[in-house]
Amino acid sequence: MLRAYRFPLAILTGVVIGAIVGLVLGDRATVIKPFGTLFINMMFTLVVPLVFFSIASAVAGMSSAKRLGKIMGAMLGIFAATGILASLIMIAALGFFHATDGIRIALEEPDSVEDVGSIGDQLVGTFVVDDFSKILSSEHMLALIVFAVIVGAATSSIGEKGEPFSRFLTSGTEVFLRFTSIIMYYAPIGLGAYFAALIGELGAQLVGDYIRAFLVYYPVAILYFLFAFTLYAFLAGGRRGVRRFWTNAIEPTAVSLGTSSSVAAIPANLRAGEKIGVPRDIRETIIPIGATIHMEGSSLSAILKIAFLFAVFQRDFFTPGNVLIGIGVALLSGMVMAGIPSGGFIGELMIITLYGFPTSALPIVQIIGTVIDPPATTVNSVGDQASSMLVARTLDGKDWMDRADEESADVEPAAA
Repeated sequence: MLRAYRFPLAILTGVVIGAIVGLVLGDRATVIKPFGTLFINMMFTLVVPLVFFSIASAVAGMSSAKRLGKIMGAMLGIFAATGILASLIMIAALGFFHATDGIRIALEEPDSVEDVGSIGDQLVGTFVVDDFSKILSSEHMLALIVFAVIVGAATSSIGEKGEPFSRFLTSGTEVFLRFTSIIMYYAPIGLGAYFAALIGELGAQLVGDYIRAFLVYYPVAILYFLFAFTLYAFLAGGRRGVRRFWTNAIEPTAVSLGTSSSVAAIPANLRAGEKIGVPRDIRETIIPIGATIHMEGSSLSAILKIAFLFAVFQRDFFTPGNVLIGIGVALLSGMVMAGIPSGGFIGELMIITLYGFPTSALPIVQIIGTVIDPPATTVNSVGDQASSMLVARTLDGKDWMDRADEESADVEPAAA
């Protein structure tokens, strides 16, 4: 467990040392700020190719079989519904406890932008661009995602002719995930330096504000884990569904919490799904895909990060428009987060770029993400199992567990 958390612990150590340096040196700590800027710039350079390759390769690898199409449709609907519910729960908690009230950190606002025209023009400009070169900018993240999805779909649709390109996309994904890992070796130094400068400029107020954010997230994540998953299991299979879910959820819970990785918990989740009785084609489709694009815990954390940044830059998050956009951003940022230890940096970059926050906001949300990563990952991973049960209920009816038991009974004598 200690080995699995070595990077988060190293990052937290760097941040703590940076905070101490900032408190001791005050404004003089800004001299080391360039070391932090170096890390931030590398992360922004990485985001475009990583998002393109990861999304395009995932879409290119999908089959078009009819049954799989139904599974995918039900899966995406349930993923969206559970993500929205998680986002709403965090919004309610933040509003009830006033967790972000009084945060007044004097960071610089982004420069005002000129009028971009009507709402229709803005929507079109959000999802597409008028020149390929603009795709290669993190300022057009949604357009990049749309482009990547279409590239992946085109690759899959041409069959064997597209296989070489599909392998290229998969290889590109692995390369840039490795690139991310290499950059993360510098994260303790980079974030520590940036945080030292931040504390030197703003004082100890920032530390207290972070503690308030963490004290909200952990109880909300634990309550969501216990009550929301119980509700999902009950909707999928009644009392028997609840009993089977919690009987078999212990192993994936322990693995995801111990490794801080949704991907590492896939084998345990697949074994648990088999014992619960989730049909094989459903569990073997949803659980691996869900490890990358189904992030209920990350939806909870994304709302927290967005509300925190709004408070930092003295904006009002709790308006109908901002709340609706925040839910959409939480879903979208969750869908591009890779299931790797201390993941979520790409989603954080997306939050910043879509809202137009300056680059100085990146270390703020990164530190939040690092500290809340263990419970967020556990909610993400175990939530895939609950969703697979809901998909089985949607596609195979209320007797889906009975059918699974009958099939299992038929297979065992044959094997004997």
